[in-house]
Amino acid sequence: MACERVSVAPTMQTSVQLPIEGQLPTFEGASGWLNTAPLTPASLRGHPVLVEFWTFTCINWIRTLPYVRTWSERYREDGLIVVGVHTPEFRVERDLKNIRRAVEAMRIDYPVAVDNDYAIWAAFGNQYWPALYFADAEGRIRHHHFGEGEYDRSEIVIQLLLTAAGAGPFSRDLAPIGADGIEAPADWEDLGSPETYLGYGRAESFASPGGAMRNQRHGYALPGQLPLNHWGLDGEWTIGREAAVPDGAGGRIAHRFHARDLHLVLAPAAGGGPVRFRVELDGRPPDAARGSDVDEAGGGAVTEPRLYQLIRQRAPIEDRTFEITFLDPGARAYVFTFG
Repeated sequence: MACERVSVAPTMQTSVQLPIEGQLPTFEGASGWLNTAPLTPASLRGHPVLVEFWTFTCINWIRTLPYVRTWSERYREDGLIVVGVHTPEFRVERDLKNIRRAVEAMRIDYPVAVDNDYAIWAAFGNQYWPALYFADAEGRIRHHHFGEGEYDRSEIVIQLLLTAAGAGPFSRDLAPIGADGIEAPADWEDLGSPETYLGYGRAESFASPGGAMRNQRHGYALPGQLPLNHWGLDGEWTIGREAAVPDGAGGRIAHRFHARDLHLVLAPAAGGGPVRFRVELDGRPPDAARGSDVDEAGGGAVTEPRLYQLIRQRAPIEDRTFEITFLDPGARAYVFTFG
């Protein structure tokens, strides 16, 4: 179920064979719909369909989004229907207000099924964010892809399914994608750090002396030296199943990492106001290495539940120590991701 990249070897071919993988499952069990009335396989019959599983804090899905958004725009008039299925990883992603905010902020105008109870996820037998399932006009799944990558092949599959449905013919020219900011492709060659969850349900590589205490307020300190891909806390914190929460202002997280980009999924307390933070890289303000959610002096604020880009380095990429200090109470920190 992890939000992660699934490595698959490139398979671009002059001739793409599309086996029948099964029937498009029902969307029954959706707890709501955005951008559309409820859809069913019967109402989609006659249209090739791309079903995309996503959750709004997942960096791997965020980097896939510009491709899916472009395909929806480019092939909509030819008959393609994209259906986004939002299946949450964290409880904060179950709130319809937060999902709607993400849909608007990320310029998603295709139909979205809200899958808070994992009913659609189970019907597809899905295990990944992002996951793409391609169905033909007769409602048969003909191709799937898990994780990032293989975008050219995916678009060729769309063209083939549309051609079989009577649209086209299409040239082999594929849609140009101009992804930037947080949607930009990862620097895979220099990516040496994995996802790092801060809640005890999936936490690994915690380096503060004495280890983590579950569901109780506890004072932590950073170790004298952080090994690569380890993290620690400083100050009073409560580590819950999904998130680490500072008990008051001044809580600090440190992470030793190797990547161009560092992101952190953050949320303010429910009903709470913005939470100011300060970021440092090797003990100094990040300056030119700051991410899109940080100013040159390292300042920023948690204003809503989402993934925050805190560091984007320039080459050469080296092992660095990241620190974030929360200047106000009320923050919740879920997972580090890298790119």
